Amino acid sequence: MVLGAIFVIRKLKHRRANLLKHRFFSQNRGHLLQQLVSQKADIAERMIIPLVELEKATNNFDKAREIGGGGHGLVYKGIMSDLHVVAIKKSKVTIRREIDELINEVAILSQINHRNVVKLFGCCLETEVPLLVYEFISNGTLYHHLHVEEPKASLPWVDRLRIATETARALAYLHLAVAFPIVHRDIKSQNILLDGARIAKVSDFGASRCIPVDQTGDETAIQGTFGYLDPMYFYSGQLTGKSDVYSFGVLLMELLTRKNPCSYRSAEEKSLVACFTALLAEGEVVSMLDPQVMLEGGKKVEEVAMLAAACVSMEGAQRPTMRQVEMTLESIRVPHESIVMCDMDVPNYAVIKGMGTKEEASRQYSLEEEYLLSSRYPR
Repeated sequence: MVLGAIFVIRKLKHRRANLLKHRFFSQNRGHLLQQLVSQKADIAERMIIPLVELEKATNNFDKAREIGGGGHGLVYKGIMSDLHVVAIKKSKVTIRREIDELINEVAILSQINHRNVVKLFGCCLETEVPLLVYEFISNGTLYHHLHVEEPKASLPWVDRLRIATETARALAYLHLAVAFPIVHRDIKSQNILLDGARIAKVSDFGASRCIPVDQTGDETAIQGTFGYLDPMYFYSGQLTGKSDVYSFGVLLMELLTRKNPCSYRSAEEKSLVACFTALLAEGEVVSMLDPQVMLEGGKKVEEVAMLAAACVSMEGAQRPTMRQVEMTLESIRVPHESIVMCDMDVPNYAVIKGMGTKEEASRQYSLEEEYLLSSRYPR
C-alpha cells in the first residue's frame, strides 16, 4: 500500500507538472508562435525548445552557471545536446502586456541571420516567463571594455572604429533589409557584445518593435536607457528608426570620450551630448576626448565626432539614416575611391564647422537638458 501510494503521488506530481507546462505554453502564445513559423519546418523545429532540454543544458539552472543578470533577470551559460554553447535569459518579471507582439518579434528575429546581430536560437514557453536562448558571446560587453579601471588599457582606436562600423551595419540591416523594419530602441554599450575576435554583436531585443514600411512611426510606451534616449521620442512617443540613430550618436561620443552617458555631468551640469556638441561648436572638443583616441586616431577622430553630432540632431528628420551612417563610417575606416562619404545635409554641420555659436548649440539642446533633468524619467 505504501509503495502504491508513493507511485500514485509521483504520477500526480508528474501530471500536474505537465499540465502546468501546457498552461504556460498556451498563455505565452506558444500556439501563435507555432503558426508563425509553421511554414518553415526547420525554423519551427529548433525555435520552440522544451524545458527539459534547457534544464539539462544548465544542470537544472545551477547557480554556478550564472554568467550575468540584474534587476530584470538572470543569464545562464548552457551546453545544448548538439554541443552548441548558449546563453539563456531568464526574466524575473512576468510581463503580459503586448505578448502577442513579443512572440511575433521573436518569430521574426529567429529568421535574422547577420554577422553582427546575436543569433536567437529559440525560446522555451513552458515556464511562467518565456526563456530566450541566444548564442553565447565570450568576450563581454563593449561597456566593460571601454570603462575598465586604470591602468588597464582600453580598446585601441582601430577596434573602436571597427566596432562602431559593425554596429551601424547591423542597425542598417534591421532598419532596411528585413520584411518589417525593426527599431532596436535600446542601443547602448551594454547591449553591444564582443566575441573572441572582438567582433561586435548587437544584443537584447527585448524593447525592439517592428514598424510596417507604410507607417512613419508608432506610438508606444517610452522605453530606453537614461543618457541614450532620443528626446523627441521621449516627448512625442513617435517611434522611428531615427531614434536608433540618436542612440548610436551617443554611442559614438562614448567611444570617443570613454565617458558614461548615463552618469556623466559636466561642471556646468550638462549631459554628455550637450557638453560634446557645445565644445565641438567652439573647436574645443579635444579637451573632452580620450587621450588614447587622440594619440591613435588622427584626422579620423574629427570626422567621427562630426558624424556623432549629426546623429544627435534634435530634429529627427535632420538626422542621417543608419545606412548613411554605415557608409560614412566605412569611408572613414577604409578610404577608397569607390566608397564616397555620404552627404548629410543637417544643421549640425554648420555648428561643427564654426559657423554657429555656443549659444546656438546650447539652445538646440535645451530640450534634451529638460528631459534629462526630469525627475519622472522612466528607467
